[in-house]
Amino acid sequence: MAIEKVKEYFDQFGITDRVQELEMSSATVELAAQALNCEPCRIAKTLSFMVDGRAILIVMAGDAKIDNSGYKARFGTKAKMLAPDEAETLIGHAVGGVCPFGINEGVTVYLDTSLKRFETVFPACGSSNSAIELSIAELEKYSRYSEWVDVCKIL
Repeated sequence: MAIEKVKEYFDQFGITDRVQELEMSSATVELAAQALNCEPCRIAKTLSFMVDGRAILIVMAGDAKIDNSGYKARFGTKAKMLAPDEAETLIGHAVGGVCPFGINEGVTVYLDTSLKRFETVFPACGSSNSAIELSIAELEKYSRYSEWVDVCKIL
């Protein structure tokens, strides 16, 4: 199970106890915000894409969506999300629990600037009913991100 993979990953940092396993689903931004009693914009949603034959993740604010022209300018291709079965195979987490922690080798993580306006955000932890509250500096550290990108627009 992917949440176990994430907990194992967090063991090396001593923060496994911060992972929240929720009684209700957190598979969408709206459900996660309800389950965590926070604003939807503070949910750090992670979307998976294919670029040059490689899977990438973009972590963005819950109220953001991909800006197609910005994405194409940055990555040189049209934004095409992975299908659910591709995400689980290539990333290591199923849709609804995709996160930048405990992922498969070779997956590049990008953080979108839409997150920078928050002190803390809530990314998933590998399952459709999990989350962890992280500061932006912690998200940078634990996601092992490649770089900050500006490829989203706020809804």
